[in-house]
Amino acid sequence: MNAGDATAIFQTHRPRLVRLAYRMLGSLAEAEDVVQDAYLRWRQADHAMVDVPAAFLSRIVTRLCLDTLKSARVRRETYVGAWLPEPLAGSDEEAEEDDLTLTLMMALERLSPLERAAFLLHDVFGVALDEVAGTLHRDAAAVRQLAVRARRHVQEARPRYPVAPEEGERIAQAFYAASHLGDVDTLRGLLAQDVVLRADGGGKVHAFRNPIVGVERMVRLFASLHAKGEFQSTAFIRPMRIDGLPGYVSVERGTMLQTTAFEIEDGRITAIYITRNPDKLVRIAQALGLAGATP
Repeated sequence: MNAGDATAIFQTHRPRLVRLAYRMLGSLAEAEDVVQDAYLRWRQADHAMVDVPAAFLSRIVTRLCLDTLKSARVRRETYVGAWLPEPLAGSDEEAEEDDLTLTLMMALERLSPLERAAFLLHDVFGVALDEVAGTLHRDAAAVRQLAVRARRHVQEARPRYPVAPEEGERIAQAFYAASHLGDVDTLRGLLAQDVVLRADGGGKVHAFRNPIVGVERMVRLFASLHAKGEFQSTAFIRPMRIDGLPGYVSVERGTMLQTTAFEIEDGRITAIYITRNPDKLVRIAQALGLAGATP
């Protein structure tokens, strides 16, 4: 196989490999670095010994992700405030293809790296159990147990009644309007009793460091922010699907981007995910043509 053929084969698998690495790591930048490293290793491989390129490449990417997770988990131990996956905008196709939303990615964060790899490879990407065992250097029985434990956690986090896109967009826009107008009655009607808000600023911009839990606490918070004029410099840019969840993008003081995504059940918002860390919003800014926005 010549270099051109090897590159062509790799490019056909690249989108799948990036999805796998992103689901493992929660960072598109790190996922792309891993896939680029995998490409270099693919170029150096003895292709005559590779029967199934897809399996070979998945094995390389998974092992690189496991190595990356070791350092990533150390970094997250010192991360300022809540950590959220890098938001991917307009990702309905990916969400439908592998059935993983931001909510379920948060559930994956609670798994061990091996559990996460076993679940993604076997349950999401359809890799045979024996092949997963070879990738993880474990026997098939051990990998089966890893996948079972992971599947249990993910099933517990999976929404019982996924919200229709149109309904999700309506609720997202209603939340934005009510919070920015200080309409506490409407806010109270939109939120579930045990609603949770998590915000990721990464220590680089202001964000709530601890989760805000409960409808009354949430209503008081947004009423206070409105009374202080915190929303006067905030503008709604557009509704957007964020990792398969309804949400929107807004901008503060004309430059600072923010994504807000919602988990919704039975017509009520059960979780709010706000990303303000500028390092995680580079691609959102590029996709929207907001070159002057932070970052």
